[in-house]
Amino acid sequence: MRLAYGRHGLEVDVPAGRTVVVEPRYVDGAADQAAEVRRAIRHPVAGPALRERLIAKGTGRHTTVAISVCDGTRAQPRHVMVPEILDEISDLVDLANVVVIVATGTHRGNTEAELLDMLGPEVLRNVNVVNHDARDGSDLTWCGTAGAGVPVWLNRTWADADVKITTGFVEPHFFAGFSGGPKMIAPGLAGLDTVLVLHDAHRIGNPNATWAITEGNPVHDDVRAIARMTGCDFAVDVVMNRNHQIVRAFGGDLIAMHRAACRAARELSMVPVDALFEVVVTTNSGYPLDQNLYQAVKGMSAGASVTKPGGRLIVAAECSDGYPDHGSYVDVLTSAESPQALLDQIAARKQTLPDQWQVQIQARTCTYASVGVHCDGLDAQQLEAAHLNEVPDVGAEVERALHQAGPDARCCVLPEGPQTIPYVAP
Repeated sequence: MRLAYGRHGLEVDVPAGRTVVVEPRYVDGAADQAAEVRRAIRHPVAGPALRERLIAKGTGRHTTVAISVCDGTRAQPRHVMVPEILDEISDLVDLANVVVIVATGTHRGNTEAELLDMLGPEVLRNVNVVNHDARDGSDLTWCGTAGAGVPVWLNRTWADADVKITTGFVEPHFFAGFSGGPKMIAPGLAGLDTVLVLHDAHRIGNPNATWAITEGNPVHDDVRAIARMTGCDFAVDVVMNRNHQIVRAFGGDLIAMHRAACRAARELSMVPVDALFEVVVTTNSGYPLDQNLYQAVKGMSAGASVTKPGGRLIVAAECSDGYPDHGSYVDVLTSAESPQALLDQIAARKQTLPDQWQVQIQARTCTYASVGVHCDGLDAQQLEAAHLNEVPDVGAEVERALHQAGPDARCCVLPEGPQTIPYVAP
């Protein structure tokens, strides 16, 4: 069978009689992708259409507009969504006063070549495009305290804009419940201090900080609180199929729109299984999501949700960008001799370190199951330093692990990784 791996996929052999394959429910993409986005903008699920809102605000040629988009590690169809928004507002505002802000969170900014690939030449020609930098204090502004004591620093350009529009895509998220929606403000456009509080050990360790839970999830509750406090004029999210085609677009008031998109994403991607499995194979949905090990923790977490305690979890992620080398992930990850020592270290730490949350979830998974990784971007020694072991041949490792687990052991394969979240049906 074919796993989503890098740009081209990975063929693996697994025993048919002992394997359960869990995939997202496939729905054809909209026949006209741009028209579907246009429909959501003009016929929102909550509140007035985008043009009506701008006219009601009294916008003119000097009105400033900020549009947030996902960074290059996300499969958002920015090249479809942003042009539709610009076409809709181009006669109401001067495009010279429109800025597209890449909501990087704490990730690195995207290069010019990446931005061209993400947005297309026409967008880069017609509007200003900038990367958010969570560590640049000169480009942050204080907005107050929200939720459970979160200090809110946001991108100054975003906060000062007369009109604020978020764009994103919605899929289950391993600790925020679902992506998109209010996450396109914080952590996407937030300062480092804000992100560190939102991702502290207490919040990440809460059992409700997991896939598909938004209400009562301490991370998402605070993300919503920040969005409500700081404001957003219009929001557009899409739900996609495994081919990264838009199945449906949603527009309107940020919170209500996101709830509707989450319901649609849940129907597409949540799949029940009858029991936990001794062996699980997962991916990180292929490129662009599997560019590094940091991102691959999401696929790891998805697979762990149906792995038996002490079972074997195999992650196939290309990791063309390595750990990556930028950011604090690798330093935090390699700062203790074992996954349990990492968890103890994080629990004892008074101040959250950047990327600690990813390490916390990875370490928790590695104390629960035996985790191996098949990748091209990291060698066996680098994986060992990350408390993981190398899997040169996925099919051979599945056979070995099943043999070791016994004649009744079964394997579960998630070829699309975190695009499918399996759960044991009650």
